[in-house]
Amino acid sequence: MAGTAKFGIAAALVVGVALVGTYVFAVAPHRQPATVWAATTAPDLTNGKRMFFAGGCSSCHAAPGATGDARLLLTGGVALKTQFGTFHVPNISPDPKAGIGEWTLAEFGDAVTRGIGPSGENLYPAFPYTSYARMKPQDVADLYGYLKTLPVSSNVAPPHELGFPFNQRLALTGWKLLFLNDKPRVTLASADAQIQRGQYLVEGPGHCGECHTPRNVIGGLKADEWLAGGPNPEGEGRIPDITPGSDSMGKWSKDEIASYLETGFTPDFDSVGGSMVEVQKNLAELPAEDRAAIAAYLKAIPAK
Repeated sequence: MAGTAKFGIAAALVVGVALVGTYVFAVAPHRQPATVWAATTAPDLTNGKRMFFAGGCSSCHAAPGATGDARLLLTGGVALKTQFGTFHVPNISPDPKAGIGEWTLAEFGDAVTRGIGPSGENLYPAFPYTSYARMKPQDVADLYGYLKTLPVSSNVAPPHELGFPFNQRLALTGWKLLFLNDKPRVTLASADAQIQRGQYLVEGPGHCGECHTPRNVIGGLKADEWLAGGPNPEGEGRIPDITPGSDSMGKWSKDEIASYLETGFTPDFDSVGGSMVEVQKNLAELPAEDRAAIAAYLKAIPAK
């Protein structure tokens, strides 16, 4: 009987360990295969700069109110106030301690496309990795290379201000299962090369849907209301509908949309305002063909 009891205890322990192991594997953040980053080539810094502005990196990671070259000092410090708490944007300068200076390409790539920090922790989706997940690995590698050329800052951003349960990063693994993927946001039949480029920029590095698409109660984008506008994620006002069904941008031509992204002026000579000011500054840095591609995509998507 004693032997049987010991066997039963041992079996229970084995099963328990197996269950714990299965649980840990299930909730652990999943990185990109190492081969994804190993297959990239030496960074193209010109394209890296292009991705920097397409991704709006300075809008959040530069100091609040920074202008000119100061926008390239990615010191962090912007406070993003949301219904879940306040997120403090980190330093992503090449500083080896306060920034990402010691991060490998794989660590950077996993943060950008999988929302996983260098220590394996889940990152909060205030960082728009649910959009960046659609970025091409080489574009991520080029961006990484470009960031390494920027000025160093030793500033350390304060910790996030989140209450329970939103301060539990482990729970984000389940959230990612629902909302993190690299599939197109919309299916566009017979899209030409220009529209495909626009789709990549808008749905990927440009992360336009992070503000222009409404969210559900747990912060996921409502896929069936893509770019249809909604409450400002930071709490004040509304972000406009930018689909062809919009009463404003929906009536603009492709050329008028592209001009707005370049100059900040609407066809009625009104000027860009609110959080779009920083976005427009970034998009003005892109080549004209990228702004034209974004405009073509916005005219091609379904109206809402």
